[in-house]
Amino acid sequence: MVAGARRRAVRDGDRQIDTAHLLHSLLEHDPEVRAAVGGPPQLARLLGYLVQRSIGYGLRWQGSVEDSGALAVVAAVAVPGARDSRDAPGWSPAAAAAMDDAHERARLRGEPRVTGIDLLAALTADPGSRAVEVLERAGIRELNTAVQRGTQDCAEGAGVREL
Repeated sequence: MVAGARRRAVRDGDRQIDTAHLLHSLLEHDPEVRAAVGGPPQLARLLGYLVQRSIGYGLRWQGSVEDSGALAVVAAVAVPGARDSRDAPGWSPAAAAAMDDAHERARLRGEPRVTGIDLLAALTADPGSRAVEVLERAGIRELNTAVQRGTQDCAEGAGVREL
């Protein structure tokens, strides 16, 4: 999933992987994440916005660093040799913080691996992230509350939460 986000960033001409790249890669690779964002109309609209990024929608993001500063610092090693993800070259501060948050969510559940739902929860926890901006522009203002808990029961309909 990270390799897909990296390829997308390079293809888009971006210096860093940001939260929108991560969201796009999650949607491509994780059926539980696709289910969490809604049915086919919402998913199609969301993917449309993400695809448009490289042809105009996201051009205002090029050359800028995504850092909303909204996420608390969570210490977790996500990149070999780095103190934590924020030290990793090629990541926006918001994307690095989301990766750290996803690792923390998995750790708190006692799981050794991060799930797509963990990362989706982390991406949507930062209201100033590019991922949240894309979700809102696509008309997706609610996600399952299970997403914010970082659990895997989001497809079972545990309720909704506003972004």
